[in-house]
Amino acid sequence: MKIEEVKSTTKTQRISAHSHIKGLGLDEEQRAIRNAGGLVGQEQAREAAGIVVELIRRKKMAGRAVLLAGPPGTGKTALALAIAHELGSRVPFCPMVGSEVYSTEIKKTEVLMENFRRAIGLRMKEVKEVYEGEVTEMTPTETENSYGGYGKTVSHVIIGLRTVKGAKQLKLDPSIYETLQKEKVEIGDVIYIEANSGAVKRQGRCDAYATEYDLETEEYVPLPKGDVHKKKEVVQDVTLHDLDVANARPQGGQDILSIMGSLIKPKKTEITDKLRREINKVVNKYIDQGIAELVPGVLFIDEVHMLDIE
Repeated sequence: MKIEEVKSTTKTQRISAHSHIKGLGLDEEQRAIRNAGGLVGQEQAREAAGIVVELIRRKKMAGRAVLLAGPPGTGKTALALAIAHELGSRVPFCPMVGSEVYSTEIKKTEVLMENFRRAIGLRMKEVKEVYEGEVTEMTPTETENSYGGYGKTVSHVIIGLRTVKGAKQLKLDPSIYETLQKEKVEIGDVIYIEANSGAVKRQGRCDAYATEYDLETEEYVPLPKGDVHKKKEVVQDVTLHDLDVANARPQGGQDILSIMGSLIKPKKTEITDKLRREINKVVNKYIDQGIAELVPGVLFIDEVHMLDIE
């Protein structure tokens, strides 16, 4: 079973009408402020939603549902998105619309099961040997193309990393340089590179480059402490659906049928119950060993009246 290096399949949240909402707008006593967090009015509903958020944080809402009922335009979807913001990015929040379950390719129950598993997170903790720091230098060294032609190829890249305690210069493989380019790493960014796999993770821009603008798209992080070369606890957040997809996708072979199949865009297929049971066994084993932690999330079904009872 693939547990490590699983790409997230988190659905893109709908923005436009609700992009201004930042939270429930409650004070320290969990009372609603009339105009706060992008919400105006609906004080009682916001305070009730605050109680729901607290129950979710204490993991006492598992298996329960909250029905938000009201005429169109009264703020039902806005409240759900505000709850998601209050819970933070670490807690899975899966929004869907009731009409999404109608499909010619997969069953309605399969769509619901898929979204339920999107809303259940798994937090993996692992101690890894890494090189971490602020990028002070990134110089690729080019050589003549050994296969002929006029172009040049990158033979290696020299990168400098700095922390509060010291600095170090590393000579990296060209494949790691490609990863640095994909992550859009620049001088002044804080990154870490795994010593064993060469995986690169950009954590953000160093806060020394922070400006005084009220609105910025960049996320600033402090300069790392300790040595550049260290052991670090790496936390990876995935959902059960991410694991389902990673293990359901066929790996393919070198024969002509596999190559042709990879060229054709595959249809959305159902994930079998047998595969889910196998993944659940592995997940339970990791939880028992203390390697992973289950993170209950929230599934928000908009236009729930579209669902029929079966």
